[in-house]
Amino acid sequence: MISSSAPIAHDTAIATTILIVDDVVENIQVLTKLLKPEGYQIRKALSGQAALRSAAQSPPDLLLLDVNMPDMNGYEVCTQFKADPKLQPIPVIFVSALSETENKVKGLELGGVDYISKPFQASEVLARVHTHLQLYRLQRQTDHQAQLLAEKNSQLNREIADRVRAEEKYRVIFESASEGIFQSTAAGQFITANPALAEIYGYESPEDLMASTTDIGSQLYIRPKRRLELIAYLNQYGKILDAVSEAYRRDGSRIWISENIREVKDASGKFLYYEGTVQDVTERIQFEQLLKQERQRSERLLLNVLPSSVAQRLKRRPDTIADSLDSASVLFADIVNFTPFAARTEPKSVVALLNDIFSAFDTLVERHGLEKIKTVGDAYMVAAGVSAPMPNHLKAIAALAIDMQAEMPKFIRPDGHPFVLRIGFHAGPVVAGVIGKKTFAFDLWGHTVNLASRMEETSLPGKIQVAEGVYQALNTQFQFEKRGSVAVQGLGELETYFLKGRLDSLPQ
Repeated sequence: MISSSAPIAHDTAIATTILIVDDVVENIQVLTKLLKPEGYQIRKALSGQAALRSAAQSPPDLLLLDVNMPDMNGYEVCTQFKADPKLQPIPVIFVSALSETENKVKGLELGGVDYISKPFQASEVLARVHTHLQLYRLQRQTDHQAQLLAEKNSQLNREIADRVRAEEKYRVIFESASEGIFQSTAAGQFITANPALAEIYGYESPEDLMASTTDIGSQLYIRPKRRLELIAYLNQYGKILDAVSEAYRRDGSRIWISENIREVKDASGKFLYYEGTVQDVTERIQFEQLLKQERQRSERLLLNVLPSSVAQRLKRRPDTIADSLDSASVLFADIVNFTPFAARTEPKSVVALLNDIFSAFDTLVERHGLEKIKTVGDAYMVAAGVSAPMPNHLKAIAALAIDMQAEMPKFIRPDGHPFVLRIGFHAGPVVAGVIGKKTFAFDLWGHTVNLASRMEETSLPGKIQVAEGVYQALNTQFQFEKRGSVAVQGLGELETYFLKGRLDSLPQ
């Protein structure tokens, strides 16, 4: 079972500390040789206890943790590591020769974010390490910005409350006030203004402001009807708190202001004038816009690792998502002999090539209305009928497989020959869910997933292999070539077929 998230382009400009934990010195040396040239600061520990002491003294930015170690294995180290509130947010990537699904799921349940199998593949290690460091940095930035905004909003709310209490008790205008204070007529002329108000609007003095401004609505507000909206609200409710508007300064520049305004009436209820306070909140509005952009970036990132419908469910209710589906289709594709090519090629070029190939696949997946689950190294996983019902999911996944094979001649190896794809798929019941606490990963489990993976592993270069059940379901719509009996790990001998193409597109 393959379990990981898509790689992100590497940024070597950011220095980061990685703690490598392994009782085998040679493994530490291999990982150090891969990571140190990328600008990462490497720390090493030969045991779980040594790793916990090192992390407690100086927390790293990421932990590469071997599973099989004497005295204390990687799962035990991760449990103690995540129990420390100071260390809990730090991403943990497990490293082991173990490849069974249950071992990977166990690591993720304990708080790990990913799993790297031995022997190491350079591009895979670099891509996974960089991905989770990027996600960790983004999470810290988002948390910090949210805290700053909460403190700013709390401060503003306290100030507004203080101003309201003061306005209810006093009506005297203080020239030394730090915020703009005014009184105005119903027609839109200032009756009084303090020096702070003149400064906000860019005038030399209150007298200059009052003499130059004969119509507040047309001269100060950028939106022509803004003052009419405020007056309509005042007529109904009598006062306004924190009315935010965009306004002109005398030099034509624009600022954001926040106004508290109320009607002043005499004892008989007759309107006299408006009075209120003004603050320049340009900095606050810019901060809120920046935070909104960061939130949108976070949401786009979430959609990169989870199907859209699953991401929306997770946002509405952030608890465990696990669905048992009676019928879905799962496809695995792998680029043949890509690992030797990657070993001889610069990591950035490898990642760029994979990005081009997988982007082409992403376009096909979207065109067929299917769902990309993940990529792991040079492997690509797709599902149909998982997050939403799809009556013809098996036909759609077969069409996608054909189109993926047709896409490969566009990508040429250094020897002049195109890269070759090996594909396998199957259909049946699956379990789908989101695992992880800090970093989410959507994945599938069950016999259908395992058999689809085995069909890909035992297929031939340039071929699309399926089992008997898929052949029986699709042989009236697609052309197949019988391969014969194939030994499949854990399942014994199975009759398999190669999918050749659509019957309606073949020459008569």
